[in-house]
Amino acid sequence: MTTCYAYDPIEQQHTWPGHPEHKGRLSSTMRLLREDGILDRLQAVPVTAISSERLQQVHPTSYVDEVRRIAERGGGHLDADTYVASGSYDAALASAGALVNLTETVMRGEATNGMSLMRPPGHHALADRGMGFCLFANIAIAAKTALAEFGAGRVLIVDWDVHHGNGTEDIFYEDANVAFFSTHQYPFYPGTGASTSTGWGPGRGLTLNVPFPAGVGDAGYARAFDELLAPFARRFQPDLILVSAGYDAHWRDPLALEQLTLTGYASLAHRVRLLADELCQGRMVVTLEGGYDLDVLAHGILNTLRILEDPHAPISDPFGPAPAPSRNIDELLNELRDLHDLNRTSVRPDTST
Repeated sequence: MTTCYAYDPIEQQHTWPGHPEHKGRLSSTMRLLREDGILDRLQAVPVTAISSERLQQVHPTSYVDEVRRIAERGGGHLDADTYVASGSYDAALASAGALVNLTETVMRGEATNGMSLMRPPGHHALADRGMGFCLFANIAIAAKTALAEFGAGRVLIVDWDVHHGNGTEDIFYEDANVAFFSTHQYPFYPGTGASTSTGWGPGRGLTLNVPFPAGVGDAGYARAFDELLAPFARRFQPDLILVSAGYDAHWRDPLALEQLTLTGYASLAHRVRLLADELCQGRMVVTLEGGYDLDVLAHGILNTLRILEDPHAPISDPFGPAPAPSRNIDELLNELRDLHDLNRTSVRPDTST
């Protein structure tokens, strides 16, 4: 088992004063990872800018040029939430390129799994429009490239960010080769991700949205992964699992209202890691999305890397249990099992960590 990662300080060029998605998110995370020493045990993968050919599998030249021009002018905004600083274009090319490089490393068997420690994030970016702090659709570009160049026949994308990955869903909504599973607070930004959005045409049934109410904690998330994701993934039989990892469903996060803990997040990583081991020879690549409590984010990423390296690794959770009780989601789970014709009982993975 070899775990790889990608990081380059070029991501620090993408920042905006007072914005929640700023360079401090990863500067504090990298300090913790270096203090822990975990990066010394992992395989570093070089970060390079995504090629225009790979980028244009998802984004038209007109949109890419728009982002570049705004950066060259010294910065501006794509919308009220989404900025482009002078260094954002280069950082965004590197963020997309890092994830593709990791995906290639894993698909070629040079590592079993990996994680991109880069930003800006990507799961809200539409093909022709950035939004929700996202410029380029990193995970969609990686999936497209894995299918076109690295020998993958089917790719499963798991999105555990607290916000729905509307860009990822939109790009693959009619694609028979990519399945999309998302847990998210609903109704919440960006307002998409209803349970009835299940795909269209060749992609019908390959989008599984889990629209949580506010207040869902570790038990609810674990049940969604055990009772929905596991049978969904086994039916799809992916060659690669990509994960959009946001840590903003934690109870301390300032931008959301879920009740997940760091231990709960580690259990999600553990569950997906076991599914990857079972279904696709461990091939699993994680990319960073949201997470705006900087201490939670740092420990969440550390735990994910630990689980990728060793499913029995100890978990770091200095903040403990959520202060409020978790919401019951029996009705939602029953509705989604029926909607997607999933088995009501499935073998639950060993979730000990």
